[in-house]
Amino acid sequence: MKISRLSGGLAVACLFISAVATTASAQGTRDAYGNPKAAPSPRPMGSAPRRSAPARSQSVYSAPSNPNTAGVRFGFRAGLNVADVQGNAVKTFTNLAGYAPSGAITKEMRPGFYAGVYATLPIGPSFAIEPGIGYSEKGTVLKGILPFPALDFLNTQVTGTARLAYVDVPVLAKVFITPGFYLYAGPQASFLVSGKARVQAGALGFTAYKQDFDVSGQLRKVDFAAVGGLGYQFENGLGLSAGYDYSLTSLDKNNNFNAQNRVIKAGLNYSF
Repeated sequence: MKISRLSGGLAVACLFISAVATTASAQGTRDAYGNPKAAPSPRPMGSAPRRSAPARSQSVYSAPSNPNTAGVRFGFRAGLNVADVQGNAVKTFTNLAGYAPSGAITKEMRPGFYAGVYATLPIGPSFAIEPGIGYSEKGTVLKGILPFPALDFLNTQVTGTARLAYVDVPVLAKVFITPGFYLYAGPQASFLVSGKARVQAGALGFTAYKQDFDVSGQLRKVDFAAVGGLGYQFENGLGLSAGYDYSLTSLDKNNNFNAQNRVIKAGLNYSF
């Protein structure tokens, strides 16, 4: 009877140890991009280990064989911007370009594009840091009606466009919620490379006047912003993303007016 009880107790202990070992081995099975790690293939008991070529994971985020660059991915991205200037946008443009119609003024978002390169650096499970650099078009569009009631039938209008171009340098933190799907956020420094204001006037659909003004000397050379968004990375390296840039500094270097860049962006990327 004692031997039977002892055997039963040993069997229960073995089952408990086996369950704990199985649970522990399941931890750490996801990489920094949220993808499951490949499990080693079982080897028959007593057989000698065999040398084989390293298996290539199907995931685009499998770690390379070089330990110095394990998990690091480089890539490029491009897409569309829809930009605006918040704050004293009307005063901003009229001060810079001398455009001061006394009629009604409406503000529109300015379309543009962005393109750049990045590096994704895994830090831990489902988490990575992604610095990058790229070119981005920003600005806004203002439209006004000339204050001549007698000429209303001519539909005389004046359009002013703030055409700003920057080199953006973001440093993003990326969190992979599921394999492929991620959220990102981080700071961004934008360096002004071009600042122009275009004024054009016309009537009956024809442009009668167009003039460009270089206003870069009146704008801050560096614009700091907070950026955030989401995206999805496919296993073949292609990806989709959308985000928002929220500027934290005023455009005017002399602080005569308070206006900040705002940018909605969406585009494609490729990681390799």
